[in-house]
Amino acid sequence: MQLTNAARQLKQRNVPFTYHTYEVDESDVSAKHVAASLGKPLDQLYKTICLENEQRRFAFFLISGELDIDLKAAAKAWGAKKASPVPMKELEALTGYIRGGVSPIGAKKRFPVFLHDSAKRKDTIIISAGKRGYQLELAPADLLGFTDGRWFTQ
Repeated sequence: MQLTNAARQLKQRNVPFTYHTYEVDESDVSAKHVAASLGKPLDQLYKTICLENEQRRFAFFLISGELDIDLKAAAKAWGAKKASPVPMKELEALTGYIRGGVSPIGAKKRFPVFLHDSAKRKDTIIISAGKRGYQLELAPADLLGFTDGRWFTQ
């Protein structure tokens, strides 16, 4: 099986994870579709949203597939005045990833990582492995430890 850059990095550091693959539907890259394709509950799937602040700095925020990002709460957690999603046309050049395949691991540059505190109640969460059709299942604490990430509440 071909490993993505994110999976390779976890493997190199001996971070335990389970690799999941699914059939990609280019017309639907939603968290709901991915969870259904994997046969997993939507609240276990965490989508990665790349945000920028007023100083044009960037961060990854991971929230459960059943939630929408609260930009004010994200900005507050980040210590920023405001936060907004990175425009789709800039996403790949900035991160190396396309919509539906953004991972907080293995991006072109390391950005701060914030994980929604709903993940505290889960043994494992599922995140993008950095390519559509590939997902990583790992413990929330392992993700935060690997990325030097922080919890956030909204």
